Amino acid sequence: MHRLSRCFAAATLAFVAQAAPAQAVSNDAAMSTAAGSARLQLVARFEHQVTGVTISPTGRTFVNFPRWSEDAPISVAELGASGDLRPFPDAEWNAWRNARRDEVSPSDHWVCVQSVVADKQGNLWVLDPGAPAQSLVVPGAPKLAQIDLATNQIAHVFHFDETIAPQGSYLNDVRLSPDGRFIYITDSGARGAIVVIDRTTGVARRVLDGDPSTQADKTVTVKVDGKPLRQTDGRGVNFSSDGIALTPDGRYLDWQAVKGKTLYRIPTDALQNAQLSAQQVSSRVEVVGINGPADGLLFDARGRLYVSSVEHHAVRVRDGDRLTTLLRDPQLRWPDTFTQGPDGTVYVTDSRIPDMSWFNPNNPIALPTSLYAIRPK
Repeated sequence: MHRLSRCFAAATLAFVAQAAPAQAVSNDAAMSTAAGSARLQLVARFEHQVTGVTISPTGRTFVNFPRWSEDAPISVAELGASGDLRPFPDAEWNAWRNARRDEVSPSDHWVCVQSVVADKQGNLWVLDPGAPAQSLVVPGAPKLAQIDLATNQIAHVFHFDETIAPQGSYLNDVRLSPDGRFIYITDSGARGAIVVIDRTTGVARRVLDGDPSTQADKTVTVKVDGKPLRQTDGRGVNFSSDGIALTPDGRYLDWQAVKGKTLYRIPTDALQNAQLSAQQVSSRVEVVGINGPADGLLFDARGRLYVSSVEHHAVRVRDGDRLTTLLRDPQLRWPDTFTQGPDGTVYVTDSRIPDMSWFNPNNPIALPTSLYAIRPK
């Protein structure tokens, strides 16, 4: 158990990004006509590797670019209507560079942002695992920042020490309870876990730490186009608990490992009760079903679960026990993160993980990526 420190800082929206521009696309020519009952519509292209996307209730779009294979020039940005990227909340928070590690404080700069999530209370939450290249955690870097979208200013920063974000960890994605009191974070690093924050007490805990449900599945080899996805040194994809989704009523939290096939869930009251032992929490875990390897997860308002089927360039939808393919499109190299706009449209980023220089050294370290809307045919 760890009591979180909080810091406050003023921030303002500064300027249009010059280092990582995006190209907005909205014409019918950008529509894909692939298998399934839906199709992709290209919304924006980026010059760098995107993972997270979120859309606020007022329609503002935010994206993030982790430092995986390059020292990315921007970490968190607001996407403008014309495709411009504005460093968010300002240029200073985006000023970290790996090459300047000894000169820039990791506690108040984005080091390696993995996820951005807008809540219904007018906040943007930015999750920074602080581990460039998913390698060593930079001391002082792991954090979850709350940004007030009414002022574009930092409201709180929850800093995580090694009891919450130990070496080998990679805090991956985040969800908030409907009332905003509890925050749930997956750790997809060497030892999978779920981090639970009680905002009323400022206390964070690692739960299901090392539990079989949060670990990579040794029986699974992640493949793309039918071939094992491996780095040049032979290592495969080993992400533990990664995708995370909260039911609309907030009663259940679902998750799974990328290197896995099984979707798990737990009643959130078991996560919220700090008096339960590790064994008691583990006993509340349930198997939902078999998805195969998957990355991003998202419940829509009807309780249907969107599943990124990374091996098949596909998006699937789980409705109860039924798992169907919504769309399959070879141009969707690695469906990563989902978000839903105010009008109900679901969006997905393509982080193109199989095309990274980690797996194909002939590819550039700055990997162009895309944001799509999912449209009916």
